Amino acid sequence: MIRRSDCPIACTLDLLGDKWTLLVLRDIVILKKSRFEQFFESPEKIATNILTDRLHKLEKAELITKAPYSSHRYRMAYTATEKGMSTAPILKEFARWGLANIESTSTAQAHLSND
Repeated sequence: MIRRSDCPIACTLDLLGDKWTLLVLRDIVILKKSRFEQFFESPEKIATNILTDRLHKLEKAELITKAPYSSHRYRMAYTATEKGMSTAPILKEFARWGLANIESTSTAQAHLSND
């Protein structure tokens, strides 16, 4: 990853700052999804090539790991690393902000009650 500055906000945005990366992290960290098809079924309808790219990016950044979950070599389960789990408060704060400031957002409510 190319760093534009030493600012921690800028560096974090370089790593996590696009919509799809945050939604894949939400699925893994908050919603406990682990398989490609589960991510693909999310209501945001991420394209398969973008999903593949973001999973690779998150793995390279050591936010997630992958391991086979069946004898088929391409069937992988993705889990958050400790570093990946450290994004949970950020993701939950995004959800709280959305609930408080954007009308008709409610799906995250149940996942915030775990605090």
